[in-house]
Formats: sequence, structure tokens, C-alpha cells
Amino acid sequence: MSRTVRDLVIILTVTSCCFFLNLGGTHLWDRDEPRNAGCAAEMLAASDWIVPTFNAELREHKPALTYWFMMLSYMVFGVTEFGARFPSAMFGVGTTLLTYFMGRRLFRPSVGLWAAIAISTTMMFGVASRASTPDAPLIFFSTLALAIYVWGTTTPGRTSEQTGKFVSLFPEKWGVAALLYSIMGLAVLAKGPIGLVLPTAVIGMFLLIKRLPVREQETIAPATWWSRITMMVRPFAPIHFLKTCWSMRPITAIAAVLVIALPWYILVHLKTDGEWTYGFFVKHNVGRAMNAMDGHRGNFLFYPLALIAGFFPWSIFWIPTLLDGIKQLKGNSKWSDGYLFAFCWVGVYLALFSLAKTKLPSYITPCYPGVALAVGLFVDRWVSGEFELAKIWPRLAFGSLIVVGLGVLVVIPILANIYVPDEVILGLLGFIPLVGGIVALLAAEKKQIRRAVYTTAMTAFLMSPAIFAFAADEIDEHRQVDALVEMMYQGKGVNEIDLVSFSSTEASWVFYARQPIEEYVDPQEASKVLMTRALSGPPRVLVTTRTRMRKLKPFLNSNDISIQQLPYFMEETDIVVVRPKAKIRQVSAKVSAAKVGPVKVGTARIRSATPGPVQ
Repeated sequence: MSRTVRDLVIILTVTSCCFFLNLGGTHLWDRDEPRNAGCAAEMLAASDWIVPTFNAELREHKPALTYWFMMLSYMVFGVTEFGARFPSAMFGVGTTLLTYFMGRRLFRPSVGLWAAIAISTTMMFGVASRASTPDAPLIFFSTLALAIYVWGTTTPGRTSEQTGKFVSLFPEKWGVAALLYSIMGLAVLAKGPIGLVLPTAVIGMFLLIKRLPVREQETIAPATWWSRITMMVRPFAPIHFLKTCWSMRPITAIAAVLVIALPWYILVHLKTDGEWTYGFFVKHNVGRAMNAMDGHRGNFLFYPLALIAGFFPWSIFWIPTLLDGIKQLKGNSKWSDGYLFAFCWVGVYLALFSLAKTKLPSYITPCYPGVALAVGLFVDRWVSGEFELAKIWPRLAFGSLIVVGLGVLVVIPILANIYVPDEVILGLLGFIPLVGGIVALLAAEKKQIRRAVYTTAMTAFLMSPAIFAFAADEIDEHRQVDALVEMMYQGKGVNEIDLVSFSSTEASWVFYARQPIEEYVDPQEASKVLMTRALSGPPRVLVTTRTRMRKLKPFLNSNDISIQQLPYFMEETDIVVVRPKAKIRQVSAKVSAAKVGPVKVGTARIRSATPGPVQ
């Protein structure tokens, strides 16, 4: 078996366990998963590949590419949790393979393997690769664009001197540049302008540094703070900046992205009379940059800390990786270009998203392949004996694994006792990092570096399925999603019940109810909607919470309604289902229409075409 085949077998085995094991075992997690999965289901039911809708309303949050992949998956697997998540898992595998091949190209095969193992077993990338969200497609296409850039500017390293060196700073062939930007066009279809802006900024930052005159590159360790600051801002000198931008073929970039992405943007603009365009670009792009939406805020340390947490357990090596990278850059070693490219990749995402007001850990996941490349190179060089670390760094790294393990053993049972009773056993997951950290630390103390790093890899590999396949499944049982759906329908079919809500509508309720749930915020109006209907129409059932039910009760006669409730997962209240008793006479269609007003446009069309229950 050749080395490449062996590496690919290892990578596919690891990613299959991390991304596909029990992929459809849990219900979709509120709120993003059912929104995206439900949008794809509604588009498929309506045979509409242009206008995204969820809960019979225009969904302006994201472009359509993610929904298209889900729709194709639904055609094969049905409208199921597995079908909704399958595209993300496949994109996760694809990103891992791209990381491997970039590691081979920039460094050597063993670095690619370590980088692939690292990224596939980190926490946040595991979430992205198992969730029905646009993150996995965005990460994949952004990584593919940067991989094409690496492929177009480097040559396969047949000797150690050739490895990792860029023979050109930008692809010389127009076709390669056009392909590069066309892939970014797909990223724009996945999540908007950041699919072009951020990968381009990564390449641009790398070029700004590499294109500096030789005399400036040689001044790597300035003597004064002023000279250090001057070195930091010198790449952004106006003339140098503009020349670098022009060298990146901006006309080709704009043309390629417009050819790929513009047709759909025009169609959705026309079909929604500009409503989708305004909502997406103004509310969800400019708005998130200028304001902290939905309470998602943080300071300048938010993303560095999020990266350390999200890249765990491999982030235990972040300090020695950073120090080794700086040392290689100062020495202008054969690894310096690769390290610089990886650092630019990570730095651009951290810096630009830190400027935005709305902050979420998932925003920086497209830089994870860059982190993996840097960590993979450090680990491979350390294992190969190319340098020795001071004892403090292995002790801090593996000691942090031990601390996390102890923290899980202590904290998780306490939290489980509060939120998910009878699941205290989940605290035993802490034994994985605890034992792994102890074994790795003892090995490092004996200078058995290979054994220490292999133990870390096995710890990471065991943690991923333990959390995503086992722990998540145990927690999901307490959400009682199926019980809620049964409570709403009580054995009746989708078209036999008309669902409404009062001041509370979870996306998972809509997805699993398999029909839109119209929400009312006025208690008097909600009570009228519940108690009146057309003679030929289906009975209405109202869903709300125990807290909001207090506002609704004064407008309802307790003798005319039946109330059922069940615990609201992770909330200090209950979900309440209210339905009129069978003995209540319904008013005429004319009176109902006069009191209640028209039903939301499109509700009946989407409900009648929506697929059946999740298998």
C-alpha cells in the first residue's frame, strides 16, 4: 500500500466516525438547524429553487446553495435529520481532504496527515460538519479556493529545498485564476459576500507581505517599538497596496463571481420585489457588522478564545505552534512560506470578524484549515525530532487536557442534574481527556514524544464521537420533540389540524409539525383565532409557554378549552398546548373571517405540499 493510499484510508476512517456516526440520531437542534432544514423542505415541496421560505415566510438570512444541496439530499434520503445533515458531513470530509493535500503541497505528506487528523477531530469543526447549516459548504468552498491558489503557485516538492516554496505569488495562468474566483462565487452562493471577501483577503495579506522589497523583508527583528510598528503597517502603504490588488486580477475576480452567483441573486430579487435583497444585504450583512444582533456580542478577545475552545483538543499546542512559526519566519527557513500563509489565513479571519459587532464562534470556522496546517507542521516536526521543546510547554499542553477532563468530571454532573436529570453519567466523558492527558504527560516526561502525540490524537478521536454520537443522543431524549408533536396532533393528520402560537414559535416546532405555525402576539387576537374557524376548516391548536399562557388566560373560558403541557428543554417554563373542547360550537365562516382576518398568504399551499413526518 502506497503512503498516499494509507493516509487516505486513515483520513476517511477518522472522518467517517467523526462526521457520520449517528448523524441522524438526534432531532434537529434549535434554532438554526430546523430553520435551514425546514427552508429546504418547503422549497422542495413547492418545487421552488429560487425563493427561500420558512414557516411560509420569506427567509432572508442566507443564499440558496445550502438549501439546494439539502433538497438533493432529501430526494435521496427523504426529509429526515440524516438527509438534512448529509451535505454538511460530505463537505466536512472534503475540507479534511483539501487540508491534507495542502499540507502535502506546502510541507510534506506527514504534515498533511497530521493536519487532516487535527481538523477532523476538533470540536467546532465537528459541529459544522454534523449540522444542517451553511457553515460546512462555506468552509469547503473557501478552502477549495485557497487550495487552488496553493496549487497554482507552488510545485510538488521533489526535494526538501523545493518543498513549501512559492514559485510565483499569484497563478500566472488566467484559467487557474478564473477557476479560483469561480469557486469563491460558489462560496458567495453559500453565505454571501464573505465567500469572496475573506479568501481574497487571505491571499492579499500573504501577497502584501511577500511582495515587500527584499531589504524590507530582511528587517525581521526591528530594534525599537516605532520600527516594529512601521514594519507592521508598511504592507499597507497605498501604492504597494494598490499594486498588490491589481496583481490579483480584480477584473477576473469580479467577472467570475458574477457569472456564478449573480443569476440567482437577480432572480430572487425579481421574484420577491427586492425584499430578499434588502433583508439579506442590509439587515443580515450590514446590520450584523454594525450592531450586535440577537445579543451575540463580545470584546476583542472573543475570537482568540473561541478559536482555542473550538479547536480543542489540538489547541493545547497553540503557544508552541505560534513560537515555532515565528522562529521559522525570522530564520526564513524552508517552512517560512507555509507558516506565513497559514498565519495570514488565521489572522485575517480573526481580525476582520473582531471588527464586526455581531460575534459567533462559528464565524471563524473557515480559518480552521489554516490552523490545522500550522499545528500539523509543528506536531510533525516535534515528533520527527527536528527540535526539542522546553519542558514547560508539554507540561502546559497535556496539563490542560487533564484540567479539562477534571472539569468535565465535576461540572457536567452538576449541570446535568439541573437540566437533564438522570444523565449524570455524562460526566464520565471527562475520563477521555483526563486519562489521555495523564498518559501523554508521562510519555513527554520520558521524552517519548511520538507516544505523547499519538495519545493526543487518540484522545481527540475518541472525544468526537463520544460527544456528538453518544452524549448528544442522551441529551436529545430530554427535548421530547416527538411527544410535543403527538400532543399537538393527537393522532390526526397534518391537514386535519391548523397550528397557531402565541408569542413563541421554535423552529423545531415548525419543522416537525410539518406545517407553518402562524404566530400572534396580541392575546385577544390569539384567543379569537383559537376559538373561531370556518365551518369547513380544520380545528385550531395553539402552542405557547406556561409563562405566556398567563397573558392569554383572561381571554379564554377555562371550561371551553383543554390544556396539556410538558417541560420546555433548558427553559424554566413548560410548553403548553391549548385546544378547544369538542363540544364547542364553531362560528360561521363569515363571522370568523370578520373577527380573525385573513390567513397568511401561502400557508395552505405549502402545508398541502409538505412531505410527511420524519422517518
